[in-house]
Amino acid sequence: MSKVKIAVFVSGGGTNLQALIDAQRSGALHSGGIALVLSSNPNAYALERAKQAGIPTKVCSRKELGSQEEFEAAISAALSEHGIQVIVLAGFMSILSESFTCRWPQRILNVHPSLIPSFCGKGMYGLKVHEAALSKGVKVTGATVHFVNEIPDGGEIVLQKAVDVLPGDTPEILQKRVMEQAEWVLLPNAAELLCNQIIKGEN
Repeated sequence: MSKVKIAVFVSGGGTNLQALIDAQRSGALHSGGIALVLSSNPNAYALERAKQAGIPTKVCSRKELGSQEEFEAAISAALSEHGIQVIVLAGFMSILSESFTCRWPQRILNVHPSLIPSFCGKGMYGLKVHEAALSKGVKVTGATVHFVNEIPDGGEIVLQKAVDVLPGDTPEILQKRVMEQAEWVLLPNAAELLCNQIIKGEN
């Protein structure tokens, strides 16, 4: 069977996308290939990263499309056009509805910058997660890759990696450490794991 076709959904700088691109280049991600980068933000730098890597891109802006239904219809059309089998959310800032996610059971991966079930759920994203971890005084945080379902950060956990919280950490410093030590490692590994299971018919 040929490689599983992956769509990476982005909204910003695309550092997690870059980790996936690098893993594809190194061969760490070999059961799947990134066939599409879809952005909710026309100005996302992630689109530039995709272009530099020769990956097709598509912009679906919720604001411009008007409604959630039209937004998700545009996304679904792009996924069909590129024959996508797996979706990886890499800093995607738009919420996907239950009617969308239920059509992709155990096919959507998301990376969250904490050890779920800590510091997760509605409204917990970006620096807010690290601010919450620091204000709670935890000594260990990390990142989690999980399947996406209708509950924010509520799907089955695929992989987790712990990262130490150090004295003097600011949310920005901690965010960078969690990205470098956990997110950029876990996301390509989880994508490879899922794609390999699909090829073997185990998922």
